[in-house]
Amino acid sequence: MERTKFLLDENEMPKAWYNIQADLPKPLPPVIHPGTGKPIGPQDLAVLFPMELIKQEVSQERYIEIPEPVQDVYKLYRPSPLIRARRLEKALDTPAQIYFKYEGVSPVGSHKLNTAIAQVYYNQLAGTTRIATETGAGQWGTALSFACNLFGIECKVYMVKISYEQKPYRRILMETYGARVVASPSTDTHAGAAALDNDPECTGSLGLAISEAVEDAATHQPGTKYSLGSVLNHVLMHQTVIGLEAQKQFEKAGVEPDIVIGCVGGGSNFGGFALPFVREKIVNRKATRIIAVEPTATPSMTRGAYAFDYGDTAHLAPIVKMYTLGSSFMPPSIHAGGLRYHGMAPIISALYDQKFIEAVAVQQNAVFAAGVQFARAEGIVPAPESSHAIRVAIDEALQCKARGEKKVIAFNLSGHGHFDLGGYDAYLRGKLPDYEYPQAAIAQAIAQLPKVELA
Repeated sequence: MERTKFLLDENEMPKAWYNIQADLPKPLPPVIHPGTGKPIGPQDLAVLFPMELIKQEVSQERYIEIPEPVQDVYKLYRPSPLIRARRLEKALDTPAQIYFKYEGVSPVGSHKLNTAIAQVYYNQLAGTTRIATETGAGQWGTALSFACNLFGIECKVYMVKISYEQKPYRRILMETYGARVVASPSTDTHAGAAALDNDPECTGSLGLAISEAVEDAATHQPGTKYSLGSVLNHVLMHQTVIGLEAQKQFEKAGVEPDIVIGCVGGGSNFGGFALPFVREKIVNRKATRIIAVEPTATPSMTRGAYAFDYGDTAHLAPIVKMYTLGSSFMPPSIHAGGLRYHGMAPIISALYDQKFIEAVAVQQNAVFAAGVQFARAEGIVPAPESSHAIRVAIDEALQCKARGEKKVIAFNLSGHGHFDLGGYDAYLRGKLPDYEYPQAAIAQAIAQLPKVELA
């Protein structure tokens, strides 16, 4: 019989995270303090993060051991399956083989738990009693809420208002796990109140929600820390359990992927899946195509500038060099709330700038069409974020059909869409809008990028 699922035993789960900083051809540019304009030091970050995470953020070690308490929680759902999408292949009538790594098997329904568990564990060791964070679609907030509950830490979540309104069941799930959730912008912070004064109907953004969470952490010392679900180096490193498992599973399948695909907003699920394969390109000169897929409504890589920019709207977070649309850019209200971020992870940005990876932007209706096609073939309703990767996987498989090529295509299905049915309903009823590149807004925001002069 031809196998469909490629599984690993618990004892085959990775025992260490992979840190691509050890293999980057060029070191990442320095992180800049938003107040002084100078490179930031560990103590500058200590108000937001426990020291162990700060060390991981700057570490040059290739592998960092996963603590046993973190591995124990991982065993709730890891290793996750690698699945061959045979029915989708048949529906597309393609000679390509299509595989997906399914992270929706986690208790919270997405990949976000991989770093939430690790971050909360290190916070508990440091004596943290409360964590503040932001969330877009709610996947990260859900993961952190669950992890905080496991380790006995209070959780406050600033949820982007448009997602708060579109996805009430995500909010309920977070509250079920014990978190306090407010819509962002909120009146709980100066950053939120200022945004509401400027525009009472503001639908929010990840950049603004980050501002609120950072301000919350800074003003509730010493027991509160801040936690971020994407962008940062240590976050992407925690997620590499996805790609490391996938490499072992492809060995069991007896194939290697020719094309590796992931959706990208801040960079966490794409980085987690793709970075172990990027290492093969850097170190072993593999010819694998690695494609990051973003929405046309927030096209930071395909339409943004590679420049130093604030990580948040209120300019409280550090300045990093990344592909950015400008921190003042307010994204359109697409249903893929987890991708509505103005910037991109510095690691992903550097790899794109150095042409180790590709990037493409896709429209919202095309994304949902792919999600529906995948659900009807494979039975899993994917999150709108993940459907960006599915869209490009289908497009690549159809190109294989047109060219008669038997390529192996792999994508990360980062989470299920059980709480995103409002978006599917709008699509099925023909009421889902598309958004062109908001060129004027992007140009205006990019014009306001900070001037950074490195010594």
